Formats: sequence, structure tokens, C-alpha cells
Amino acid sequence: MKTINLGLIGLGTIGTGVVKVLRDNSALIEKRLGVSLVIKRIADLDIKRDRGVPADKSILTTDAKKIINDDEIDIVIELIGGYEPALSFIMQSISNKKHIVTANKALLAKHGQEVFEAIKKHKVNIGFEASVGGGIPIIRCIKDNFAANRFESIYGVVNGTGNYILSKMTDEGKNFQDVLKEAQEKGYAEADPTFDIEGIDSAHKIAILGSLAFGCRIPIDKVFTEGITHITPTDIHFASEFGFRIKLLAIVKKGDDTIDIRVHPTMISKDNPISNINGVLNAVKVRGNAVGEAMLIGEGAGALPTASAVLSDVMEIVGCITYGNRYSSFDISNHAKLKLQPIDKIISKYYLRFSVVDKPGILSKLSGILGANSISIASVIQKGRSDSAGVPLVFMTHKAMEKDIQKAVKEINELQVVKGNSILIRVENEG
Repeated sequence: MKTINLGLIGLGTIGTGVVKVLRDNSALIEKRLGVSLVIKRIADLDIKRDRGVPADKSILTTDAKKIINDDEIDIVIELIGGYEPALSFIMQSISNKKHIVTANKALLAKHGQEVFEAIKKHKVNIGFEASVGGGIPIIRCIKDNFAANRFESIYGVVNGTGNYILSKMTDEGKNFQDVLKEAQEKGYAEADPTFDIEGIDSAHKIAILGSLAFGCRIPIDKVFTEGITHITPTDIHFASEFGFRIKLLAIVKKGDDTIDIRVHPTMISKDNPISNINGVLNAVKVRGNAVGEAMLIGEGAGALPTASAVLSDVMEIVGCITYGNRYSSFDISNHAKLKLQPIDKIISKYYLRFSVVDKPGILSKLSGILGANSISIASVIQKGRSDSAGVPLVFMTHKAMEKDIQKAVKEINELQVVKGNSILIRVENEG
């Protein structure tokens, strides 16, 4: 039986998962491929710590170049994350005619264009299914299963940490800080959770999906990104009264000649299946002109689900090597005229919450400012008397332009009768 040699750079959580799945399912994988997969060498900065999986000490090294420059290694699996030295390792491997599998969403979101150009130049393959959605095969669906479609939109929950926090806040009425602490204790959130709770992780992922779907480069620094730290049980309660739940959504939509791409807390109808995706699960909806709407749900992180995605890429590349190459280059110039739509040009419905002094005429005053900025009010909730912090006055608007909303909120915040910070949450009615 033919042998394909693998080189694994990074023996952390995902790398350990890859070793485990390959060990446990090796006979099944060999039967399906007709090829034997062998991890010839593993590189990691720490090769002494016990990962709970057996690894021959003779294949362990702290020097990634022993993988990159080994002519007998066919596929390099990069699982160290970050920009450097991961980018250098990948580019050097490609120059050495090695196929690449990576789970590195941050690197692809920022440096994807140069990586794909190198892949095309050197006629090798790249797999990055594990970079978005863990075990959900969303990358393969976009580039293969739905390839005959003109994509219209992709949106969903692509960060398990943020989804866990919002789900707990919704179901148990807890505040953000308490749930974050719980998530960290359970290992769902990092000690530094910034990328997850500020939407940065989701932005990396939606930039990758948008680039694939619409064939254009999406600079990660141009993706509007807003986190969930300002969401309170009060807003979750009002959302429910209006028939919504709050999710951290990653959204990309195609206009006539623009792409609307953003990440932010979003109110979505309780009738939308994504509103009921809870805990650490991920879910992504894809809308194409032929397939209509399709949704994928699954575990978006974790050692084994992500390892499953990594090895699916390995197996696809092995099939290309064994039965005929299909070079995985991606042309991101087909829609070069598409521009990213500025956030102030989007049109949406909005939830607005103000803390105001409990006096007659306040509702009329705020409604007048909204109306003067071309904002039509769909419904209002006004609560009774409270303490000196003010009482909540909540508006749900009809569709309005973001710049008009921002201008109106700024004017309202300058009123002496308004206390504390106002809350703005966008509303999506898809699905």
C-alpha cells in the first residue's frame, strides 16, 4: 500500500486531536483512501510535555525546518496559529512543493492572497476547512458543493465562546462578567478572551467565507467589528418582548456592486433557527440563487471536531496526489470592482435603549429627534419610575440608514434628560 508522509507543526489541542483521530481511525481512513497516512515528524516548542497520546520520541523535534526541508514529507499540517512564524513556515513549505493544511484563520484573513498566489505558482494544494466552524464543512460547501451558485449572503454564529456567553445570559438572566468567568473556568474562553468577545475571531472567519463566496479580497481591517461586552440582561429581556434573541452574528451580503460585511450583536427572530443555536455550537446559513437557503450546524471548536476537519483536508489532498491533481488555487480577482460597503451606508432595523429622567414629554422629545433624522418608529416600550439612574425607554425602528441612526443617537445622548450610555443593536429579519 502506498504511503503518504505528513509533517505536523504544532502539537497543541488541535494537533493532539489530529494524532488521536489518525490513530483511532487509521484502518478506516486507509480503507477509504487506499493509502496509508503516516505522521513522519512532529515539530513543537515543547516536546517533553505529555499530551495524552502516544508519539514516538524519535519523530519529535523543536525545529520546524526538519519538516519543511524533508523531501519525503508530502503534506505539511500547520497548527501553531498566529501570523509568524506560521506564515514563513507555510510559504517555505509551498516553495518546497509541499501541500498545506492549516486551521489558521487569522493568517488566512490577513495574508490569504499571498498564500493562494504561492499555491497557484507552485502548483500545490491547500486545505483550510478547520479555519472556520471547526467540524462544520462550510469551506467545502462554498468551494465545492455550492460552486454552481451565485452567492447572495452568508451569515451565522461562528464563535462558540460568544455564543455560550449570550446563551447563558439569555437562559439564566446572568450578567456578562459572571458568565465570562464561568466560561473561562470551563475552558470555553481563553484567559485573554478579547478575540472572542470583541468579535475579532468572527471577523477573521467571515472575511475568509466572503472572499471565497464573492471572489474578492476582503481586508480584515475593513470588516466592521463590534463585540458583546455592552450587552446586558435588560437588553436580552426587551429583545424577548419584541420576539427576538440576541446573537453575535457574522454577516456578509452582496449588493449590486458592493459587499456588506460585518460582525456585531444582532437581534434575530425567535422563528429563525439560528436564534436557537445555543452553547458552544456554531451555525452558518448560506443563500445561493440556485440552492436557496442551506444551514450547517455543529461544534465550532474543540480538539476532535477540528481534527476531523483537518484530516478531511488531508484526505482530499491525498486523493488529488494519488488519483490526479486538482490544484486548490483561488482566483480572487473575478469581482475586483466590488467595493466594501461602509457601515454607515447599511440599512437595517434597530433596537435603541435610552436611560432617561422620568418626566412628561421625554418620549415626544426623543421621537421628534428620530423623526427629524428620517427614522420611523415601529414600537416603543416605556417603563415606569425607577431610581436616579433613569428609566429605560426602548424604540424598535423600521428600516433606516446607519448614518441617520448614529446621528440621531448622538443628538439624543447630548440631552440633559438622558443618563448613562445608550444601547444600539441592529436587527436582521432573514430566515
